[in-house]
Amino acid sequence: MGGAVVDEGPTGIKAPDGGWGWAVLFGCFIITGFSYAFPKAVSVFFKELMHEFGIGYSDTAWISSILLAMLYGTGPLCSMCVNRFGCRPVMLVGGLFASLGMVAASFCRSITQIYLTTGVITGLGLALNFQPSLIMLNRYFNKRRPMANGLAAAGSPVFLCALSPLGQLLQDHYGWRGGFLILGGLLLNCCVCAALMRPLVAPQASGGAEPQGPQRPSPRLLDLSVFRDRGFLIYAVAASIMVLGLFVPPVFVVSYAKDMGVPDTKAAFLLTILGFIDIFARPTAGFITGLKKVRPYSVYLFSFAMFFNGFTDLTGSTASDYGGLVVFCIFFGISYGMVGALQFEVLMAIVGTQKFSSAIGLVLLLEAVAVLIGPPSGGKLLDATKVYKYVFILAGAEVLTSSLVLLLGNFFCIGKRKRPEVTKPEEVASEEEKLHKPPVDVRVDSREVEHFLKAEPEKNGEVVHTPETSV
Repeated sequence: MGGAVVDEGPTGIKAPDGGWGWAVLFGCFIITGFSYAFPKAVSVFFKELMHEFGIGYSDTAWISSILLAMLYGTGPLCSMCVNRFGCRPVMLVGGLFASLGMVAASFCRSITQIYLTTGVITGLGLALNFQPSLIMLNRYFNKRRPMANGLAAAGSPVFLCALSPLGQLLQDHYGWRGGFLILGGLLLNCCVCAALMRPLVAPQASGGAEPQGPQRPSPRLLDLSVFRDRGFLIYAVAASIMVLGLFVPPVFVVSYAKDMGVPDTKAAFLLTILGFIDIFARPTAGFITGLKKVRPYSVYLFSFAMFFNGFTDLTGSTASDYGGLVVFCIFFGISYGMVGALQFEVLMAIVGTQKFSSAIGLVLLLEAVAVLIGPPSGGKLLDATKVYKYVFILAGAEVLTSSLVLLLGNFFCIGKRKRPEVTKPEEVASEEEKLHKPPVDVRVDSREVEHFLKAEPEKNGEVVHTPETSV
């Protein structure tokens, strides 16, 4: 079974919207949890790594940065691998890489070696799992796709709430080396999830073994034609601007609370509140987007989610006590969950199934640049001003800008272009009936036809001698 047939999406394949798709959704839930939560959960081991190698916090923070950079920046590579080999083989190799990186890191003797193993190898393995899992989810769900995306996206906060305490427990009992080794074994579950990604097969034709729909013998490894789509360009620009400020508040909110004099335990509890709200916000946003009356406007709902998130950042900058930060985390968790549930659903709706594997890789590459710029730029602003308020204002302004780019771009560049297609055939038929009113019941008798043929012999190839033709 060739990967090209599966990845090009033959016309005979219809999304089952259930059945084995629920197993695919479960696997995507786990993969999403590992991909997004693992870079944050590894930070539990940073203090012991600092003591082991005699380095500073900024040196250990590069581990999470490299993990995220690999997750986002290898998007085109993942797209080419999926289009060449298929989703399941790529995910199996990715699961092995993710596990091998953590196991090898447990034997490292320098921080540079950990950068290579935990950062590069494990990051590449997670990337090879994350993107193909979303592609498979897109193929198995169509009508229920918004709900499926919301449920899969909920894996990120669930695993974050689970992996962080687990990492602390492993460090207390086995040290950072033993913890890395056990986490490496845990990442082998990515291979189990890969086994669940059963490819869809085109149905057999009634008279033979040929599958329905044309097969494409030479698929593109990376379809750059998506850049001709206005919708994709607007989405890519908006998403890149959004990522500049989206991840900044969770990075600085704990330090913001400590700067107010809040105890460490209470300050860390803010992230727990944010994650708990996020768990319920993502599936809820998916269910709402899946409603028949709401789904056609999913792009506008995504724009509203970004606007809500940016506005929350601006109001959070005015918090003056711990209670204000708690309220901020509640509303940020809601808006953050909405963004997480809708971002890939909207991209799927814009580019379609066939181009999604290439589109998501290119979008993740653009977002990788923004991920590496956003939090460091917030840190530099904080170093220059020593005021957390300005960091939140900057993040809010960036996310608000992205929402306006998506909203105005979709309304003026995409909405008007697609409006003529909305005309219902019933309306067209009614207009034609008003202009051309044919007889209600027109019947032709055979005797009338015979009489007409005799009267018009030239219709049968005979020559008619009329006064005009005789002359």
